[in-house]
Amino acid sequence: MKLVQLIVLPLLLVTLMMTLPSGAVLAEEADLVGTLVKELGVSEKQATGGAGALFNMAKNSLSKEDFGKVAEVVPSMDTLLDAAPSLAKIPGAGNIASVVEGGAGKAIGMASLADQFSKLKLDKDMVGKFVPTVLSYVESKGGAPIAGLLKGVWQ
Repeated sequence: MKLVQLIVLPLLLVTLMMTLPSGAVLAEEADLVGTLVKELGVSEKQATGGAGALFNMAKNSLSKEDFGKVAEVVPSMDTLLDAAPSLAKIPGAGNIASVVEGGAGKAIGMASLADQFSKLKLDKDMVGKFVPTVLSYVESKGGAPIAGLLKGVWQ
C-alpha cells in the first residue's frame, strides 16, 4: 500500500503542477471581463462585447505595432474583438470609424461605440464607464505607456 502511495502521490502532484499554468491563464483572461461585470453591474456578454468594441476602435486607430503592444497585455484580445458587435459599414469604405481621420474621425468612432453598446443593450453613457475600467486594467498589466496609447484613442 505504501508503495502505491509513493508512486501515485508524486504523479498526482506533477499532473497538478502541469495544469496550473493554463488555469492561471484562464483566470487572467476572465480578469478584465470579471472586473467589468463586478464594477459596472453588466452581464458577462455585455462586458466582453463592450471591451471588444473599445479594443476594435483602438485597433482601427493605432498603428499595428502599437496595437500589438496593447494586445500583448490583454490575454483574451481575440475573444474580446470577436465579441464586439459589428460596426456600421459605408459601401466601399469599410467601417465608419476608419473613414475620417483626426477629431472628426474620433467623434465618428465614439458614435460607433455608442451604436455598438446599444446593440449590447447598454446605454451610450456606459462607454464612459467602460473606458476608465479598461484603462486601469491595461495600466495594471502593461504600465502607463501602454494605457497612454489607449487614452489617446478613447479620450
